[in-house]
Amino acid sequence: MGLSPLPRDLLGGSFTSSHAAAAGVSRRRQRKPDVAIPSRGIRVPLQGDATTPANLRAYTALDDKSTLTHHSGARIWEFGLPGWMQEDWRIHVARDRDGSQPRRRNVIGHRMTFKPGEVVMHHGVRVTSPARTWLDLAGLLSVDELIAAGDSVVVAHGPDFPKPRTPLATIDDLRRMIAAHPGMRGMKTARLALSEIRVGADSPQETRMRLVLARTKLGEPVLNHVIRNGWGQPAVWPDAAYPQYRLALQYDGAHHSDPVQAARDRKRKETTERLGWTELRIFKDDLDGEKPFVLEKVRATLQGRLRRQASGT
Repeated sequence: MGLSPLPRDLLGGSFTSSHAAAAGVSRRRQRKPDVAIPSRGIRVPLQGDATTPANLRAYTALDDKSTLTHHSGARIWEFGLPGWMQEDWRIHVARDRDGSQPRRRNVIGHRMTFKPGEVVMHHGVRVTSPARTWLDLAGLLSVDELIAAGDSVVVAHGPDFPKPRTPLATIDDLRRMIAAHPGMRGMKTARLALSEIRVGADSPQETRMRLVLARTKLGEPVLNHVIRNGWGQPAVWPDAAYPQYRLALQYDGAHHSDPVQAARDRKRKETTERLGWTELRIFKDDLDGEKPFVLEKVRATLQGRLRRQASGT
């Protein structure tokens, strides 16, 4: 005999056992193989492809005082996180300092104080605001990791881009958050990171590329630069650029091996070079090590371009 189907409104993400009971789902049905029980009173249907907020929703539905923070808040907002943090799937839940600390399986409980506006509702989940989430991570991440997370918070692309993008928070929002919590753990890391956060990097690897170059005599490349065609229309959107040398840097991640994406990359390169620019593709291995190879690639490309300009070719 097959399993009785769960009510439709329970299939979109996590739910509490009390919510399921109110919908007529028995305790016995809640424990069948198609329902996961990650923690006491929380159920997650194994069917479908619910979003991260939906899968974490029940942790704040247990009461009106629980808030998702730290790693979990960063996942809700889709921060750029280091690999080790992406692999840590424990749930961070906080209550006010005057309340009890959350204690349950797979949960790291916190007692925290929040100022007005630092806790918001997002896709049905009570979570710390992007700026507060970023500051809470300052006690856990290195400076460069926190810069990458900050870049993912402030990233924005204007109307000249194929997909304009608004930031989760601005650099000024992060600055005000730091000022509001002068004694918080990780404050030194937060202040150091803030000075190197920039608008325009779409991934931690793009941030890494920028930082490696910026900390050498090559200087910091420009983000959000748009290469235009002869009619002044946007044509190419490099991940980073040295406009004075007409050098476009494109970071190619694993998805660029897809045949469709590879065809787009070839067309992009042809367009870039037709407009008088040089495209340089950067890969993950180019960013590794104490002396990343990206430095040699950029130097060699710039020297070659300058030689050609000097010879008039």
